[in-house]
Amino acid sequence: MGEIEDPVQLKDEGNKHFQAGEIDKAIECYTKAIKACKDKKALAVIYRNRSACFLKKENYNNAASDATKAIDVDAADIKALYRRCQALEKLGKLDMAFKDVQRCATIEPKNKTFLETLRRLGAEIQQKLKTTFSTDSRVQNMFDILFSDESDKEKREKAANNLIVLAREDAGAERIFENNGVPLLVQLIDTGKPEMILAAVRTLSGMCTGHRARATAIIHMVGISKLCSIMAVDNEEIALATANLFQCVYDSLTGGDQRNYGKEEALVLDSSRDLKDILLALLEMLASKKVSGHGRDQALNLLTRNVPRKDKKDTDHSKCLFTIDHGLKKILKVCGQVPDLPDQLQLTENTQLIASVLLNKLYDDLRCDPERDNFRDICDEYIRSKFDPNDMDKNIHAINTLSGILQGPFDVGNILAGRQGVMEMMVALCGSEREVDQLVAVEALIHASTKTSKASFFISNGVTLLKEMYKKTKNEKIKIRALVGLCKLGSAGGDDYSMRQFAEGSTEKLAKQCRKWLCNPTLDVRTRKWAIEGLAYLTNDADVKDDFVEDEAALRAMFELAKSKDKTILYAVACTLINCTNSYDKKEIIPEMVQLAKFSKQHVPEQHPKDKNDFIERRVKRLLKAGVTSALAVMVKADNSILTDQTKEMLSRVFLALANDVKDRGTIVAQGGGKALIPLALEGTDKGKVKASHALAKIAAVSNPEIAFPGERIYEVVRPLVSLLNTERDGMENFEALLGLTNLAALNDKLRVKILKEKALPEIENYMFEEHDQIRQAATECMCNLVCCKEVQDRYLQDGNDKLKLLILLCGEDDEQLQRAAAGALAMLTAAQKKLAVKMTKVTGQWLEILQRLCIHDNPEIQHRGLVTVCNMLDADEQLAKKLIESELLEILTYVAKLEDNPKKQNAINAARACLSTAMDQGLVKPFSN
Repeated sequence: MGEIEDPVQLKDEGNKHFQAGEIDKAIECYTKAIKACKDKKALAVIYRNRSACFLKKENYNNAASDATKAIDVDAADIKALYRRCQALEKLGKLDMAFKDVQRCATIEPKNKTFLETLRRLGAEIQQKLKTTFSTDSRVQNMFDILFSDESDKEKREKAANNLIVLAREDAGAERIFENNGVPLLVQLIDTGKPEMILAAVRTLSGMCTGHRARATAIIHMVGISKLCSIMAVDNEEIALATANLFQCVYDSLTGGDQRNYGKEEALVLDSSRDLKDILLALLEMLASKKVSGHGRDQALNLLTRNVPRKDKKDTDHSKCLFTIDHGLKKILKVCGQVPDLPDQLQLTENTQLIASVLLNKLYDDLRCDPERDNFRDICDEYIRSKFDPNDMDKNIHAINTLSGILQGPFDVGNILAGRQGVMEMMVALCGSEREVDQLVAVEALIHASTKTSKASFFISNGVTLLKEMYKKTKNEKIKIRALVGLCKLGSAGGDDYSMRQFAEGSTEKLAKQCRKWLCNPTLDVRTRKWAIEGLAYLTNDADVKDDFVEDEAALRAMFELAKSKDKTILYAVACTLINCTNSYDKKEIIPEMVQLAKFSKQHVPEQHPKDKNDFIERRVKRLLKAGVTSALAVMVKADNSILTDQTKEMLSRVFLALANDVKDRGTIVAQGGGKALIPLALEGTDKGKVKASHALAKIAAVSNPEIAFPGERIYEVVRPLVSLLNTERDGMENFEALLGLTNLAALNDKLRVKILKEKALPEIENYMFEEHDQIRQAATECMCNLVCCKEVQDRYLQDGNDKLKLLILLCGEDDEQLQRAAAGALAMLTAAQKKLAVKMTKVTGQWLEILQRLCIHDNPEIQHRGLVTVCNMLDADEQLAKKLIESELLEILTYVAKLEDNPKKQNAINAARACLSTAMDQGLVKPFSN
């Protein structure tokens, strides 16, 4: 049989396919019919039918054009009009869709569908007009207020904030962009007023975030050099805001933007050129005299954040090699600056440390020896080029550069320090008349003696040099640094009492001197900072730490310095606190091994009597009293380039030691310790995160979580606590995490859902099987607070598990706390799900006996929970109710219900009466007369 050629037959065939839901076949038939059909009216009907197919296929352009062909034949074709209206609405052409449905409603004024669509589209158009009109006029309005000299300060601030908020939404950002926003924002920047510059920069950040095309356009319209010049101003807030703008641009250009651009756009948006230009511009800033200290810090921070690979598995480290080729010498120049000399680059207290961190990250990012050799050669050549027998300033620049490398990639610095001529230069500088020469030389000696094992070359030469300087100099600044060098070289024994480097008593003398310097307000901050460096080493000695915490003035002085703008001090403060709280990892001393060691004349580490627990506890109390928590809370907020993961781990350890005693946790919360712990628990080393999470658990277990973690922060506490619920963590961590989660789960539904989202449920269930009584009880209490969640109830309803059986058996345990929690969970589950009341009787033969024991329990709370469960069971199923009333339970219920009213037992008495009244309603018991 040949192909059907008759258009009418083809149309009917198409209709059948359409009815059967075979849309593609229907379209095929209608398309053939259109080719074969000569009759205009018939053709219009076929087009109208094919339009319906295209609507089903969500091909709205074709649907609209087919409907239009039908309407051209008959302007009153109501089906075609409505189909075109639907297609146009989907295409976003609301006003045209509105006109079509208007015509439909005119032809059939009583058709409800038409009237409803007419009303809905009318409202949508109004809304769209309102937002289009209002956004456009609002954007203009905001700029007018900002540029006007008449508007008052408050009005201008409000307009600036509105602009920033608008830019954070995609539609708002697009509106600002289309309304000539970028040139206007540049004009705002050009006013030179700090608050205007901030508003403009923050608005641009919002517009660039996650939008590659806009970020590219903005970079070209504003200009990279212009952005660098804004970041270079001597205003910390502006430098930070501009760095944030650079980061938003960088993220959008490197694929932080998930939009799908077509092929043509992707060609236009090749960002590698722009990224290279940004990198070069940031490197240019490093060595430029026009750049402020804050600007330099931010340029270094941006490089630290974006140049090294995030993941070492990624093989492309071209950005790092590019940075070394074009910028390593510039970074070294920053390291070598000596602020006491004239004509130096502007720096903040932190600049040189940030530069050292960047050097370290770049060196770490290299992948093979030739690359590392090249890095070292550039550093070597740079330092050598500065040595000049006739110019002391150039020499100290060279030695200071070496100090910077020693604080970064130490191995590179260590090799360079051993090169010919370097030690001689140090000796010469130490013997110089100028204070600045001596300072630079001593600091370099100190940094060179960081890792004692590798510093043997320095120990032999350095100790003699330092001792001489310490004895001879009258200058406090040099004395203090020489002392730190000696402390550093002498602290190899750690906290081992029997390996004391200095003569008995001299350590305490040195420490006393450090405390004196620390408390001396006439000394500059940099010098007092070295006093803390000294204490960081000396507090390895238990006598020293004990004296230090007794000296409240010295503690407070250290905490004040820790809160200052100079963040290079954080590591030394953290070390000192670690030593004072003994929160470092301790080697376990096994008595048998000690005997063996003594027998074979080996060295045996000894514990100092003042490192025993009661001394540590006393020191912790002293630190808390002097305000350690508020200092830690400020330290945690430092920029990541200085607050390294290692320092974070140390702060976490200190927090955990502080939170050990329940009585101190209120003080920690009051001084902002709860909030400060959250970022430590979320990022850092694995050990550090565990310690911080454990400290959070200790706080969440005993305090009101809403006060300890105000606002939205409370939701961030859930993940760290859940992370402690695994078998690798110890029992105490499991236990306190469960207590903390129990407290959180008692607060609200949103928190309970968050706990389930973090996949805590299977873990909590496992701990309900735990051998350890307290852990099992804590897990059951936590479950009791979670059972009001539908997801948890569903798990109990599922077949093939013992969850419900376990819960019933836990109600029969002897431990009252455990019984109370399990009975509470059972009462709530049976109230929420009637099926569970029936299921109870099938999972274990002991259910009735356990239930009866709950109902006659001496503890009124447990008794109440048992009676509520009975009440739920009576209500759930007639057969079950009959079974319960025929058992000894009726006697118990009657006995409890007849008791005199008694405030202590009232809840239980009322529950028993409720049980009997339910049984009477069901006709299972006759009303009893008093």
